[in-house]
Amino acid sequence: MKRIFRSTLSVLALTNLHASNDLKLGIIGLDTSHAVAFTKILNDPDNPHHVKGAKVVAAFKGGSPDIPSSRDRVDRYTKTLVEDFGVKLYPTIEAMCGKVDAVLLESVDGRPHLKQAKPVIEAGLPLFIDKPVAGSLKDAIAIFDLAQKRKVPMFTSSSLRFAKGTLAVREGSIGKVTYCETHSPCSLEPHHPDLFWYGIHGVESLFTVLGPGCISVRRGKTEDGKIKVTGKWTGDRTGVYREGKGFGGKAVGSKGESEVGKFDGYPPLIREIVAFLKTGDAPVIPEESIAIYAFMEAADESKRRGGEEVSLEEVLKKARR
Repeated sequence: MKRIFRSTLSVLALTNLHASNDLKLGIIGLDTSHAVAFTKILNDPDNPHHVKGAKVVAAFKGGSPDIPSSRDRVDRYTKTLVEDFGVKLYPTIEAMCGKVDAVLLESVDGRPHLKQAKPVIEAGLPLFIDKPVAGSLKDAIAIFDLAQKRKVPMFTSSSLRFAKGTLAVREGSIGKVTYCETHSPCSLEPHHPDLFWYGIHGVESLFTVLGPGCISVRRGKTEDGKIKVTGKWTGDRTGVYREGKGFGGKAVGSKGESEVGKFDGYPPLIREIVAFLKTGDAPVIPEESIAIYAFMEAADESKRRGGEEVSLEEVLKKARR
């Protein structure tokens, strides 16, 4: 399932991208290990996992002083990118956008993503937004709406989506899937809905297998007191996300069962990002990404209601208001 966004600005930008071997990338937010990990894979040809086609050349530092994992790491990661890879820092996102072909929005805090994405979208630059796409469902919808209005190529995804086994099941390796359960760690951050911060990884795997047709969710707990969210999908299908150690899961289909939800590293995601930035062809449609965040927001609403079933339509209408 794919969708291509185009505008005059985007078409011109994408034409220019094909004229050179390497895209010039800018990063927004140097407060996440992804900023360093992605740059190593893209910029170092001696890296065993090197992905050709793009190099990080510019960055806007960013950082959130009220989140320790951002505040305590941003200077260290900035130092690595500048000293080890020669990345040039810019004082504003607008200034950086004038020097690059495309942008990776990596800020670990989802709350500023809407504000940070706006100048990139206004500049017509292809944009990848790392998880979480935003700090709320409302902002997530606003980002996608703005990109669609401006016809700017954009997508968001966890790296878990592109694991080989998970994609094989999505593509029909075990027939029609009727049940899927995934698990991942789920550390919490008080400024974000519970699953946005890290549970997104397991939820992304769940949606990779089952697609965007989730109708409702009910939140409960596992036997050992961890988060468990059960979703109803169209076609009488069921999806379960639970908090657990590591990444994994199981899907049951008409032709058998299969493991899903493993982590195959960052290169599969980065290959998808580079292909997307060169073509404007997003590997995940907006409707599916928005459904993922609606699922996670509905899980929080179900928690607030003591485990009642909550429809995605309800939380989507509320967010759009």
